[in-house]
Amino acid sequence: MDGLDSMGFSKPTPIQEQVLPVILKGRDVIACAQTGTGKTAAYLLPLLHKISQNSMAHTSALIISPTRELALQIDNAFQGFAYFTHASSIAVYGGSDGMTFDREKKALTEGASVIIATPGRLMSHLNLGYVKFDQLDCLVLDEADKMLDMGFYDDILKIIRHLPAKRQNLFFSATMPPKMRELAKKILNDPLEVNIAISKPAEGILQGAYLTYDTQKTPLLVKILSDKNLASVLIFASTKSGVKALERELQQRKLPAKAIHSDLTQDERESVLLSFRSRNTKILVATDILSRGIDIDNIGLVLNYDVPGDAEDYVHRVGRTARAESTGEAITFINDKDQRKFATIEQLIEREIPKYPMPVEFGAAPEWSPGSKSKIFHRPTGGGKSGAGGKGRKNFRHHKKPRPQA
Repeated sequence: MDGLDSMGFSKPTPIQEQVLPVILKGRDVIACAQTGTGKTAAYLLPLLHKISQNSMAHTSALIISPTRELALQIDNAFQGFAYFTHASSIAVYGGSDGMTFDREKKALTEGASVIIATPGRLMSHLNLGYVKFDQLDCLVLDEADKMLDMGFYDDILKIIRHLPAKRQNLFFSATMPPKMRELAKKILNDPLEVNIAISKPAEGILQGAYLTYDTQKTPLLVKILSDKNLASVLIFASTKSGVKALERELQQRKLPAKAIHSDLTQDERESVLLSFRSRNTKILVATDILSRGIDIDNIGLVLNYDVPGDAEDYVHRVGRTARAESTGEAITFINDKDQRKFATIEQLIEREIPKYPMPVEFGAAPEWSPGSKSKIFHRPTGGGKSGAGGKGRKNFRHHKKPRPQA
């Protein structure tokens, strides 16, 4: 409770309220909730409570996450919650030096209360034969759907073979694709399933889109960034090359932007994230490596420079704003080739996203015509609200009125 108080937690989120009592009873859980709803604390707090009651120190829980960034974030959160307890943790992830590997080996052999690991790095340790999980009480898969998307299905099954058969299993995810259900059937024992607003952006996000040609994207982006005096903006592009090009373009225009992508070293990525969190860098350009699991509060605008290739990735991208019941804005640029992909996104979230008119100085824009085969769910957004319900929020000043829908 001292840890909760020191971190500013005063009341549980809906996902925490539903799963905390169930986890404390020892039951398996599948919890699906959108990003920013407090899933991490929902499993860390009951794990920490159980660890604090253990009279004998041992590795009590293994948490598997898809990326090093998420593993570090979980580790940081755990250390904050556990500050006033005897519990310990270590993040085990790839891309680091030999000294880090040796430190991980020591923790895996001598014991830490919680191991937070990416699948590939953990497999490297397991293959060397010294990891002992024989007293493990709980397995947590965080962002389980993302791990399956990244091809870790077989690695997860191999890891599970090293764990005791009698244990608690917790699956936390933002979506529930068929392959994840298949994995859950193999691993979980009579789980309670909790679904909160699955595959839907948070209610506090004001969503909108521009129909653009590729040549109009960067000038339009610069105008939006210039018009909006925001302390924090996250821009998603689909490729590393696109991210690098955007970073150069924005810096040339004297806009305070930095990029994060897989070509950077771990130290470089952490430095960029720290600069963005502390608001020293106002604009962060990223690939989908940041679309899940990165806990950065008060991002005023998420801008999709490219339409994401997977409809569910849209939910994760825009979920970086309006976290923890706050409000935020999400804008997507849709070129003439990506209209059908965006129509699929609208079908997934069961909402038609307003198409803002292109400012006149940029010339004509493509017409909205995603094709008759794409079924769109229409839901009125009157009363000055748009997207997923940004209460009372206004569009940019050049958003005079929405583009008529096809």
